[in-house]
Amino acid sequence: MSGVLLTKSSSFIIGPVSSLLGYLMSAIFYVLEKIGLPNIGLSIIIFTIVIYLCLLPLTIKQQKFSKLQAKMSPELKAIQKKYEGKRDNDSIMAMNEEQRAVYKKYGVSPSGSCIQLLIQLPILWALYRVIYNIPAYVPAVKEIFTDLVDGLFAKGEAATELFKGFQSAVNFTKQFESESYNFTENAEFVKNTFIDVLNKSSTSEWYAISDKFSDLTSVVDTTYKQFSELNNFLGLNIGNSPWYTIQNADGKIAIIIGACVIPVLAALFQFLSVKLMPQAPTQESTGSETADSMMQSMKMMNYTMPLMSAFFCFTLPAGVGLYWVAGSVFRCIQQVVINRYIDKIDFDEVIRKNQEKEAKKVKKDVAPNVLLQNANIRTKAEESTSKNSNTGLSKKEKEALIEAAKAKNAKAGSGSLASKVNMVSDYNNKSNAKNNDEN
Repeated sequence: MSGVLLTKSSSFIIGPVSSLLGYLMSAIFYVLEKIGLPNIGLSIIIFTIVIYLCLLPLTIKQQKFSKLQAKMSPELKAIQKKYEGKRDNDSIMAMNEEQRAVYKKYGVSPSGSCIQLLIQLPILWALYRVIYNIPAYVPAVKEIFTDLVDGLFAKGEAATELFKGFQSAVNFTKQFESESYNFTENAEFVKNTFIDVLNKSSTSEWYAISDKFSDLTSVVDTTYKQFSELNNFLGLNIGNSPWYTIQNADGKIAIIIGACVIPVLAALFQFLSVKLMPQAPTQESTGSETADSMMQSMKMMNYTMPLMSAFFCFTLPAGVGLYWVAGSVFRCIQQVVINRYIDKIDFDEVIRKNQEKEAKKVKKDVAPNVLLQNANIRTKAEESTSKNSNTGLSKKEKEALIEAAKAKNAKAGSGSLASKVNMVSDYNNKSNAKNNDEN
């Protein structure tokens, strides 16, 4: 049932993270309900702020890396220039080794901020999942649909056929065709699918339910009123898309302007948040064609992403756009604070501490290797000095051979060849002993 939006995601990473964030969203809505302000829009804003505050340490670390990257860029450029035009394996390995040394010097990883991004992405995807499917993660919102869904369930396939004609049901086609979609065997699955559709339905689609099932008009009106009150934010129904609101504004300028506010603000504040972020080194300071190409692509994205945000905010429910606006506004404020904090950091001191830390680490890693190498050298020296320079035999080996010769001499006859050889050996031994005594 991983495809059922109301039945929380069971994806490998997104599922568990979404569940945790869902508890947070439910707690925020519960508190607002207790103080008399039960509102989905306000819950989304507070929820977004809390999440971005939790991600603040990662954001600061990411931007500290950007500052250090700007400082070490000239050294990396010099290394690239040194090996320019050299494509042999030894040169490439040497260049990579020198670049790694620079990264170690400044105390950063060559992967840069990729790790921080990899941590943040699942959280942001899960956050979007929770906001896009509030009833799945906030029981208090789901309960609003209970009476209406029970009434629609009693209508059986007639309700299903009605929903299939809704624009909001386009994303749930697979659920309708799923084997689990069975009124008698899996009622919970069917009811969850109904809530998924109702949560995304436009005002006209709610009216269509009343037109189709006149006996449910009262419960439809009650449910729609309660859900609309929760979705009402500054006069806008955040369950509807701005484009839908404009189409049904009946020429009312105030409603049209209000519908355009969220997409415009989403694009504007996203652009400002990007501008406030520390910029990457300029083309003159990089010296790398690949880096320059990536930088040009990033600049292009800085302008196209806000426009894409505006487009999506026009077509998606306004609640999603509200999340983007809240996130962008918070990032702008956060960025101003972070910039002031980072400007006060003495990066020369940071670099010096990183160098000291790296030096200690290198010393710690190299010392055992040096001791082992020296021990091997001493052992070899002792073995070489204990061996005779002519024979290559050690002292013990030489003594063993002499004893064996003596034993052989005792067995040999006085006139044999072996006896004569042994006599020569004895003479040599006595002569060597005499020379050693004299020395």
